[in-house]
Amino acid sequence: MSDIIQLLPDSIASQIAAGEVIQRPSSVVKELLENSIDANASEITLVIKDSGKTLIQVLDNGIGMTPTDCRMCFERHATSKIKNVNDIFKITTKGFRGEALASIAAIAHVELVSRQRNDEVGTRIVIIGSKFSKQEKIQSDFGTKISVKNLFFNVPARRKFLKSDTVEYKHIIDEFFRIALAHNDISFTLYHNGKELYRLLKSSLKQRIVSIFGRGYENKLLPIEENMELLSISGFIGKIDATRKSRNNQFLFVNKRYIKSNYLSHAVKSAYEEYISDDQNPIYFLYMNADPANIDVNIHPTKQEIKFEDEKLIYNYLKIAIKRILGKFHYTPSFDFEKEHHFNFDQKKKLHNDGDNIGIKSNIFSSKMRKTSPDDWEKAFEILNDKELSGSDNVQKDNIEIPSKLNNQTFELEEKENFVKIPLFQIKNSYIVKEVETGFMLIDQYYSHQRILYERYLEAFSSGKFNIQQLLFPEIIKVEGPDLILFDKLVDGLKKIGFKIKKKQNDQLLLEGIPAVVGKHNNFDRIIKEILNDNDLENNSLARLNEKIASVIARFNATNKGQRLTSEEMNYLVENLFSCKNPYKSPYGKKTFIIIETKEIKNRFNR
Repeated sequence: MSDIIQLLPDSIASQIAAGEVIQRPSSVVKELLENSIDANASEITLVIKDSGKTLIQVLDNGIGMTPTDCRMCFERHATSKIKNVNDIFKITTKGFRGEALASIAAIAHVELVSRQRNDEVGTRIVIIGSKFSKQEKIQSDFGTKISVKNLFFNVPARRKFLKSDTVEYKHIIDEFFRIALAHNDISFTLYHNGKELYRLLKSSLKQRIVSIFGRGYENKLLPIEENMELLSISGFIGKIDATRKSRNNQFLFVNKRYIKSNYLSHAVKSAYEEYISDDQNPIYFLYMNADPANIDVNIHPTKQEIKFEDEKLIYNYLKIAIKRILGKFHYTPSFDFEKEHHFNFDQKKKLHNDGDNIGIKSNIFSSKMRKTSPDDWEKAFEILNDKELSGSDNVQKDNIEIPSKLNNQTFELEEKENFVKIPLFQIKNSYIVKEVETGFMLIDQYYSHQRILYERYLEAFSSGKFNIQQLLFPEIIKVEGPDLILFDKLVDGLKKIGFKIKKKQNDQLLLEGIPAVVGKHNNFDRIIKEILNDNDLENNSLARLNEKIASVIARFNATNKGQRLTSEEMNYLVENLFSCKNPYKSPYGKKTFIIIETKEIKNRFNR
């Protein structure tokens, strides 16, 4: 039998290796930007065409390379950052594997131009699919310019599975932001399809954050500065009223390297647990510095996963540091628990074609601001365990027990009226308790109100009959580059349901009118941004867009937990919930109610 094991040709081996390092255009952006930083550049420009599929170009004013280095940098495992084995255990540079440029050159057309400051001329090299095509002397500025064209030209399967331009550009933006946030002492500029989208000058960290995410962040951040034996922690965390549903804008850096760590992210979230609900996520920009000998960054080719020598200790350091800052700066409204707080709603009016009367609208508490004291919080019903009453998130969606009267999702009017006649009461200013035949029902007022508003908004949007509520003062909404691309595809759908919105500048939208059905509030900046942040909408129908908008606005307009209700308001909410087509779940899949059976209560008393 003949031998079957053979050595792969370099061209195939290089393409296989490239698959680990270069997964999409954003991978190229990351590697090239990091090389410029390692070259001590103070100014870096990124040029993108067609979301990186046609061109990715990085220009820097770093130290440049000699003619020999220009050629050697494309060889596999060629690096200037490691001299001996001991260097692996004290890495301070971004790159060190010597794989990135070789991987990029294996799957693209690459042109490199580089000159050191003291040289009279530079060097130009052209490589196509790992094959050197040209090397020549050339007049150039000092520093390095590298252009990557026709990515995956010789790996059509990889190119075929790239996502849309919008999605790929968002990945590029993510990498650009991570690098820019890690190095606020460097100036960065980004061009896409000939337009300058970002010019980030050297600045303080807070100024860099505001330059990227907008002036709205200026008053949302709390500074953190902690120095401990094993590491130091600095940066900013978001105030408790700056939370969001998504986990966007959570940045964690170790020795100026962006990392992904579910373990450390959990430490941050757990520090906020007494201040925010489970479905909210804090924003943070955290920078940890530690002895390189105590961490291992050689875990994955992307170098975004690291291991600490003592992860549990780091977890506790991080959690304690954040809790200390939150305790120092946290202020909360002082509620008068003896005072009734009412919804402002037009009770039991049907939804008119113009959509002016809809649901229940929350008033904002008028309150003084003072430091939190545990004695302020309501102590009634402490015996009831919130987690037990609210159900477990691990319960399968289909295993929801429905009381006999709710087996059919529609009710006759008489049945609905009988259903709410038994007195209701509220606990924790968040849950409505209703006695039913098998025990009692616990209704989440926030998720229930979301469901009510969602179905009414959706009905209004789907009918095509709406009025536009003109804003007295048009609102300017600043959006990021990739969101503008998605806006162009969604703008017609937004206009069809009553949004009067248009582009004002390259990074701004002008909102002049809103659907009258949704009423007035101050969250349209966040609503529009959240809609534009949903990549799934790009190729979906108008119906899917309507569902997304209805669910987002319902969430913002719904009665918050902590809102005290009158008996009339509780009855109104329960009646409307069980008039919905689907009263069992919020638009986001959260249970609107659970049933605590009498037999379960008896078991708890050992009866």
